[in-house]
Amino acid sequence: MLLIDNATVERLLPMDECIDAQDYAFRGLPTGESVHRPRIDLYMPAQRPDGYYRWGTMEGASDALGVFAIRMKSDILYWPRDEHGYWKEEKYCMEPGTYCGLIMLFSTRDGEPLAMINDGILQHMRVGGGAGLGVRYLSRTDSQTVGMLGSGGMARTYLEAFAAVRDIRSVKVFSPTKANRERYAEEMSAKLELEVRAVDTPDAAVEDVDIVSACTNAMEPALKGDWLSPGQHVTDVRGELDARVFERADVTVKQGVAHSRPSNEDVRSMGDGYNRGDYIGGTDEQKQRLPARLREARVNAGGTDETPTFNDLASGRVGRSSRDQITLYLNSGNQGLQFAAVGEVVYRKAKEQGLGRELPTEWFLQDIRD
Repeated sequence: MLLIDNATVERLLPMDECIDAQDYAFRGLPTGESVHRPRIDLYMPAQRPDGYYRWGTMEGASDALGVFAIRMKSDILYWPRDEHGYWKEEKYCMEPGTYCGLIMLFSTRDGEPLAMINDGILQHMRVGGGAGLGVRYLSRTDSQTVGMLGSGGMARTYLEAFAAVRDIRSVKVFSPTKANRERYAEEMSAKLELEVRAVDTPDAAVEDVDIVSACTNAMEPALKGDWLSPGQHVTDVRGELDARVFERADVTVKQGVAHSRPSNEDVRSMGDGYNRGDYIGGTDEQKQRLPARLREARVNAGGTDETPTFNDLASGRVGRSSRDQITLYLNSGNQGLQFAAVGEVVYRKAKEQGLGRELPTEWFLQDIRD
């Protein structure tokens, strides 16, 4: 059993391998070679008077890779408003600045517990890699320019993924805090050796670029469809798109099924930023801590049952058919399978290179039948 930390993940997982691993695993879904269970979250009131505790899990397995993964996260959530009065989601574990997310990897051959992996780097990489898949299959092949909304960790891995599949030359970035967007421009220019410049408005970031990406923690639409131009490719993180984006998209593809939708009386359907079916505890008074429903921000955020998936895209059943089409890749779904695919890469390379901390496997086994 290996314990693998974030520094080791960062050392072992280049973006091109992250993208290819997901591409391979996703293709096993139609045949049953791969399987996943969509994300499920459970909420209970937290100690802080404006917050909630959230436990989230997602699972996936690949027969070809011989692994199963479960990703688990333990968060305290709260929802402040930004300087413009918009809701945003903040989270931590125990205290602000610390987080708890783990991936457990098991062998589907004999059930052996293989690894426990900190999920910080791997989480950002697998989401960015998913966005890279969308760019690989839907953007114009000569795409060279990017408009980025957001300047956090996801915005960094998204740009890294775009540069892995397209010859990106220049980037414009906007986020509400000037210092953050300027820091992003400086750091990503140096890391990827391309031109990145900060702009003062979100529509300026979107204007005259080939690829448009929304990577924000906003709980209201950050990207307006009226800003889009023919030929652009659009992707997101959490559905921060207004209804007009969906109206203007000529081709819309969702990565896969993102959320379970239980229908029993314990489930409350929540607004933006949440699964369509969450298990919510607490009294009616405590539930008032939860942010108001923001229906516009969730318009088809994960697509509908009829929206084509990645497998339709990879098989050629759907896709870009002209340079002028606006394409949209909803980068959510298949999460558990992503963790299995990318976790297998990290585990295999760690074993090959003698990295990670060995834990006795017997610590995780017992002689009492469960």
